[in-house]
Amino acid sequence: MSKLTREQKIFLLDIARKSVESAVRDTKMNPPSTSDPVLLEPRGAFVTLKKHGQLRGCIGYVIPIKPLYLAVWDVAREAALNDPRFVPVSENELKDLTYEISALSPLYRVHSLEEIKVGRDGLLMKKGPYSGLLLPQVPVEEGWNLTEFLAYTCMKAGLAADCYKDPLVEIYRFEAEVFSDEDL
Repeated sequence: MSKLTREQKIFLLDIARKSVESAVRDTKMNPPSTSDPVLLEPRGAFVTLKKHGQLRGCIGYVIPIKPLYLAVWDVAREAALNDPRFVPVSENELKDLTYEISALSPLYRVHSLEEIKVGRDGLLMKKGPYSGLLLPQVPVEEGWNLTEFLAYTCMKAGLAADCYKDPLVEIYRFEAEVFSDEDL
């Protein structure tokens, strides 16, 4: 998995912004194209929208089903219009949005909790039809230790806070390259 350059990050943030603006304004726009081999690599990605520092939408693909730049295009639109926690972003909010992108590594199955490093890893908990995911930056922003991170990921999956102790629960970790408007 290649590290993203400053130029690639700027391109991805621009794609996210154009995607949200075209979706909110209901204008038909195709994603810009690229021949950059790094941006053409299939990767999971999340786009987080914030308004005045507060979460306004966040949706992503965990599994690398599309080239990174197309994944960012898709999930940016979804974060603006279809995050079930929020009403859709309105046109008058566009000027107040900041964008954060998390470009994900592949998922790694966790066999021992010692493999998980708070601040480096995001988590995915799965049991039957239930799953929940938290990005690597969440426990850092919240000041959580490993036990709290595990518990909140379980609860995000709709499971008991100690579900990570259940041998039937699958735990996966992943890393993310996280960057925002404010970083660049």
